[in-house]
Amino acid sequence: MSSQFLPVFVQILVAIGFAAVSLTLSVLLGKSARRNATKDSAYECGMLPIGDGAPRFSVKFYLVAMLFVIFDIEVVFMYPWAVQFRDLVAGGNAVPLVSMAGFAGVLAFAYVYALKKGALSWKN
Repeated sequence: MSSQFLPVFVQILVAIGFAAVSLTLSVLLGKSARRNATKDSAYECGMLPIGDGAPRFSVKFYLVAMLFVIFDIEVVFMYPWAVQFRDLVAGGNAVPLVSMAGFAGVLAFAYVYALKKGALSWKN
């Protein structure tokens, strides 16, 4: 059984070895620069880093982003079903179609619910 995992172990060892050699060479061959406050400060496209670094975003932005992720993941679940649909219903079996219709119905209900709650309205 260990012979089956030998390529995996070799790849892990090569990855760890490469990381260790790269970091060691970087430390040994890299230039040692004098540190000061100007060099250690964050570079903000030529602007001085004054004030709060992170602007405040509306909660609507995060809500729309989460809705996008949720509906995008649902499409990922639908794609393999659509590819195999012909093979799934070959014997006259309607269960795959009914189950996906139920799945799409839940998605449609969630979308209508989000619209009614105003989750996708940018006016507020």
